[in-house]
Amino acid sequence: MREGRHRGSSTPSGSALREEWIAGLGPTLSTFRELVLEHGRDRYRDLPWRQTRDPYAIWVSEVMLQQTQVARVLTRWERFMARFPTLDALSASARIDLLEEWQGMGYNRRALALKQAADICVRDFAGHLPETYEALVALPGIGPSTAAGIMAFSHDAPSTYIETNVRAVFIHHFFPDAQDVPDKDIRPLVEATCPDADVRGWYYALLDYGAELKRTCSNPARAAKAYVRQSAFPGSRRQKRAWLLREVMGAGRMDGDTLAQRLSAFERSEGRDAPSEDDVRSILADLAREGFIEREGDAWKVCD
Repeated sequence: MREGRHRGSSTPSGSALREEWIAGLGPTLSTFRELVLEHGRDRYRDLPWRQTRDPYAIWVSEVMLQQTQVARVLTRWERFMARFPTLDALSASARIDLLEEWQGMGYNRRALALKQAADICVRDFAGHLPETYEALVALPGIGPSTAAGIMAFSHDAPSTYIETNVRAVFIHHFFPDAQDVPDKDIRPLVEATCPDADVRGWYYALLDYGAELKRTCSNPARAAKAYVRQSAFPGSRRQKRAWLLREVMGAGRMDGDTLAQRLSAFERSEGRDAPSEDDVRSILADLAREGFIEREGDAWKVCD
């Protein structure tokens, strides 16, 4: 058995049994904490969003880091913060300006959710993010992990922060032979090991140790039930959505027939079949329903 490692394949079912199991891990958890802090100190990454406690800045970094490599976020976070330095600035921005700044980050829905949440914060919270977990998860686009990250990294509040690097550490040490490990089995361990003080430092250590494990081991996070292998982007519906949105943004306004013709020409130039008219209409309808574009006469434009 490795130092700090428990060989169980999963936590026992039932809350009482789980509590008993966690209680029995007392010495192991203590050794585990020491090991994580040691590895974390050795592998600490001096990332720019770690130099602030501003809840807004931390929120933006948490959203950007969802399914996006740290290296890419490093090139964009400071630029985004310079352009939209406050919640008020983000709320006041034109949708097309926000989407232009977000290009290259992927998952444009995240950008819209940022603005929707910023609008609520300006309206209901005097231009600030709310300071409780419950109020944070009520905002558009803020789920349990993002809310826990804001509470931990901004307020240093004990939180149950579970994301891919955190999963990698706990799976590596407590579920080494398991597959499809659910978060409900990881959560009691995360709760039991989270300290009352220096919560930021604890989670930074977990994140940096987890990043190292993913590089040096066979990525333990792949054994998590929450792990999703991203489908190929070229030729996918996601790519067509992004391509059509960029065309509308670049042109200002464009009719559906021209968009379909241009997308067909692009797909053929890449050696792929042209999409059907129904496919293009369906994608444009999705973009409109989600608040990206709207009709103006016979043309499409980015929503105001």
